[in-house]
Amino acid sequence: MKAFNLLAAALVLLLAVTACTTGEQSGNGAASKTSKQTGKSEGGADKKLKIGFSMDTLQEERWQRDRDYFVEKAEELGAEVLVQSANSDDAKQIAQAENLISQGVDVLVVIPHNSEAAAAIVEKAHAADVKVVAYDRVIKNSDVDLYISFDSIMIGEMQAKAIVERVPKGKYVLIEGADTDYSAHLYKEGQMNILQPLVDKGDIQIVFDQWTKDWSPAVAMANMENALTANKNAIDAVIATNDGTAGGAIQALTAQNLAGKIPVSGQDAELAACQRIVEGTQTMTIYTPIKNLASTAAELAIKLAKDEKIETNSTTNNGKIDVPTLLLEPISVDKDNIDATVIADEFHSKADVYKNVK
Repeated sequence: MKAFNLLAAALVLLLAVTACTTGEQSGNGAASKTSKQTGKSEGGADKKLKIGFSMDTLQEERWQRDRDYFVEKAEELGAEVLVQSANSDDAKQIAQAENLISQGVDVLVVIPHNSEAAAAIVEKAHAADVKVVAYDRVIKNSDVDLYISFDSIMIGEMQAKAIVERVPKGKYVLIEGADTDYSAHLYKEGQMNILQPLVDKGDIQIVFDQWTKDWSPAVAMANMENALTANKNAIDAVIATNDGTAGGAIQALTAQNLAGKIPVSGQDAELAACQRIVEGTQTMTIYTPIKNLASTAAELAIKLAKDEKIETNSTTNNGKIDVPTLLLEPISVDKDNIDATVIADEFHSKADVYKNVK
């Protein structure tokens, strides 16, 4: 009986040890599974990077392209992108940025609607240890970490040069961008670098100069109508700062049978603008290879999140600091080189650009 009791005790002990070992193995397996679910490898590697992309608007063709190119490049590099668009509403953009931060983004890329108001976004992001990239438009009075864009002053100079070449003397109308967009002020600065010496000489007279709320084509059209009325249609040239405002201005000119007779500038190489250029109602546009901008921004955002070294070529004073800046070079496009630029880059197809030209 004693031997039987000893044998039974040994079996109980063996079963207990086996159960304990099995439980430990099961626990390790569960931990491994949980680790994968949280995005951590067994070696403790970083989880998949998450980028927040806070956009002013997606109403214009140009910004839809920016979004698509940015997301494509970021995903190609292994990051996830969360995109939100504020429809040109400052409060909404700030709330959306807070939402992106709460979702655990590693870096925030911002196209600000209002360059001043967006400083609050930078402050909230930094409080959560999230770095911020200002995309295409600088964020003023903030400690924003990086700014990437095309050279805005150069763009304004190119627009003015193109129109002055065609109209070296006469009455000029300036249809500027949104007053809340700091880039719009830089475009105007570039334009005036070219125009002011001619104004001082008396060759050019600026008879109308107005900002365009929210870059709205409808507002631009109303501004152009006011300019024509005030000057009894005696206008010689129009500098419109982007293709949307150019389209609005050209609508007003068309109503007075002046479209094609008065040079009009633009920017963004939107399809409608390129069509107007080959049709003869818009003189030029500025082609900013958006794919290059968006792809480069995605690369830099990922580097910033990883604390890797970033190469810049300029700084931009935003009223508080000199922001590390990367400026890309724009291209002036008119009827003579549209095939070799916009179409050659497959930004638009030749069939689409020339579809209204017989």
